[in-house]
Amino acid sequence: MTGRRTAYEIYWEILVFCRKPQSFTGIINRCDLNSKTGQEYLTFLMEKGYITEEHEGDKRRYLSTDRAEEYISLFNSLYRKLFDSAPSFKL
Repeated sequence: MTGRRTAYEIYWEILVFCRKPQSFTGIINRCDLNSKTGQEYLTFLMEKGYITEEHEGDKRRYLSTDRAEEYISLFNSLYRKLFDSAPSFKL
């Protein structure tokens, strides 16, 4: 599949990347987002309970929750059925 990513693909990328605690800057750089849209995606995912915000001193880190694994699994399954391949990060 080529072209623009859907919001669902971006959610998947963020959730997979945040399986280990990540900084905001790391997320927007790795997922190729600008800070405004990156904040919108993170806020949505936190409101839904898929991401938590952890504080390490004065640093904030974002981490996928156990609930996010259900989304990741369902998205992987649907993506494979549609495109005969697993989703992957674009590099």
